[in-house]
Amino acid sequence: MLLADLLKSHARAGTLEAIVLRPHYRGEVVRVEQVRALENRGLEGDHKTLAQRLESKRQVTLIQFEHLAVIAALAHGEATPEQLRRNLVVSGINLLALKESLFYVGEVLLEGTGLCHPCSRMEEALGAGGYNAVRGHGGLTARVLSGGVLKLGDPVRLA
Repeated sequence: MLLADLLKSHARAGTLEAIVLRPHYRGEVVRVEQVRALENRGLEGDHKTLAQRLESKRQVTLIQFEHLAVIAALAHGEATPEQLRRNLVVSGINLLALKESLFYVGEVLLEGTGLCHPCSRMEEALGAGGYNAVRGHGGLTARVLSGGVLKLGDPVRLA
């Protein structure tokens, strides 16, 4: 089997587990059950959406649900989607395998644009060592290529 074929092979579709919006810079985050993804902009209601340049590669951030437990163990506490401030939490599919790929979350077409590295804010959110607890587990950044409504439970699959 060729490497290109292996990169397109996933055991099953993933699932959208949580949607988190950040209405204000450094403000409280809000969990919602659905949100509109705006083509070339980001998520409606997220403070980054209005500030984004059209060519931004960081319109949406995603994190692997399974990594929350790893981050919590490494931080010796808990790690919630709200603390990590990522927009979409997905389970059942390896996010790293979607880097530099086109993929769907429900009806929304995204392009994985890079790794979502932790920032110093993780020390505030998770306590001492929080930054290093998230390293390697911070998820992906993505660009919205085709908008639509994202809903909890939506499938996550390669395009």
